[in-house]
Amino acid sequence: MSRPPNSPPRAAACCCSTRNGGIGGNQEPVRRNWPARLGSPPSRMITGVPAHVDGRMLAISEAAGARLVNRDRMWHYTEGMINHSPIWPDHGIRVLAAPSSMWFDANGRRLANPGVPSYDTLGTLELIMRTGHDYSWFVLNKRIIDKEFMLSGSEQNPELTRKDLIGYLASRLFNSTPPPVKAFMDRGPDFVIASSLPTLVAGMNRLTGANLINADDLHRQIALRDSQVDNPFTKDTQIMGIRNSLAYSGDSLARTVALHKILDSAAGPLIAIRMNIVTRKTLGGLQTDLSGRVLGANGSPIPGLYAAGEVAGFGGGGVHGYRASEGTFLGGCLFSGRQAGRSAAREGA
Repeated sequence: MSRPPNSPPRAAACCCSTRNGGIGGNQEPVRRNWPARLGSPPSRMITGVPAHVDGRMLAISEAAGARLVNRDRMWHYTEGMINHSPIWPDHGIRVLAAPSSMWFDANGRRLANPGVPSYDTLGTLELIMRTGHDYSWFVLNKRIIDKEFMLSGSEQNPELTRKDLIGYLASRLFNSTPPPVKAFMDRGPDFVIASSLPTLVAGMNRLTGANLINADDLHRQIALRDSQVDNPFTKDTQIMGIRNSLAYSGDSLARTVALHKILDSAAGPLIAIRMNIVTRKTLGGLQTDLSGRVLGANGSPIPGLYAAGEVAGFGGGGVHGYRASEGTFLGGCLFSGRQAGRSAAREGA
């Protein structure tokens, strides 16, 4: 854009990152923009980002004439636990689980494909929403949780935060319960721990205040899964997935526990975890051109206004489409920030 000779550079405004752009900290717009393909929004969710991630910058920009697109593109997790030491309201922590825990709906029915931990986030969200309930259950044992559970967040991963790779690997190799995970086992409101399955089921029903789970039905499903552990030709999708994971040395070393029966008393006690839907990423946002310039309602760039990161749907207003891959959010932030920064620098030169 041209300016009169010798005029001072025009300041450029930039909306960027999660702090200004997402809506995950404000459940009202999450529900308002909930994807129609997933049915009605959950009546109860927990929040995976701080309260300041409230969509305010999106609303301010739209009121100023910016075009907001792809509002129903979201990325929320299905493996959320209520934080025993919350930092913000309804603070949820996401579990990054490997494939050994069994996943059941609120009625105690094993989830169909792709309802295996770590497989398909939005696919599992769709399965859960079809049940008419807004939570599900992991059923596992201590042997599984000791090796397979990681928690999202820097404060939940002290070894990785201080770049202590040896300490992290040691905690996994020696099958000790990581301290952050142990804290949830001791104080997490979503945990039920028991030495027998009937006692576990009683605790699950007590936690939710509804007698939805039948101990005999749950035992039948777990025993059926366990019976396939010794079958080299099993067609149980989860058992096959565990074996595939163990065939990769990285997973076998530090992520996936050796295949075993969940009801094996030597691997106990048994653990049930109520898994809540936890809000996280906003995949739509302010529409931009390839230089990061925010477009107005007429499709033309708004002078001096740029957007990058989550407020721009990680690029353009929704570069991921309706689905994303784990680990691709950061790249969209960095690249769109680079484009917007260079463009703003050229305009201000």
